[in-house]
Amino acid sequence: MPRVSKEQASKNHDVIEGASARLFREQGFKAVTVNELMSAAGLTHGGFYRHFESKDALAKVACQKAFDQSRARIGARIGQAPDRPAALRSLVDGYLSIERRDNLGDGCAATAFASDISREPAESPLRAAYIDGVKGLLDQIGALSMADHSNERRDAAIVQLSAMVGALLLARATNGDELSEQFLSVVREHIVRAT
Repeated sequence: MPRVSKEQASKNHDVIEGASARLFREQGFKAVTVNELMSAAGLTHGGFYRHFESKDALAKVACQKAFDQSRARIGARIGQAPDRPAALRSLVDGYLSIERRDNLGDGCAATAFASDISREPAESPLRAAYIDGVKGLLDQIGALSMADHSNERRDAAIVQLSAMVGALLLARATNGDELSEQFLSVVREHIVRAT
């Protein structure tokens, strides 16, 4: 069997990370097997351990990648807004949308991984990656605040992110009932009015 070039190995590595970030958001860290991850990446199971020492090592990297994707998506949304209030509105409208509710694989890492991470031990590298990702989101959201002091901006970001994550989780859990869309619309309007 011919050896894979370093360039192709790097591409395969990136494909595994991307497929894993999507599958872990859709199904959770524990529910996805290595075979499913590699199949989603279009690769064979046997090649996994040339890229990652374990599924847990991949989970940490996939968590980081999912947060990078979330921050990039948020950055693109708010980057098009003319000012901070409009940027916050754009962020909240996109985050608390039916499209976001229904798209688990490309959704926010904070929402998708919250339940799994709560079951991880305190010293888990996966938990550390999640916490770093949440802190990055808080920094991004806090930069949109009109508050004068950094502590006030951070507090506002914590409230806003908590409300958005909670509303999205509840909207997903109640999907199919009118309550689902109410979680999205009511929290969306409340956040915008409160700023």
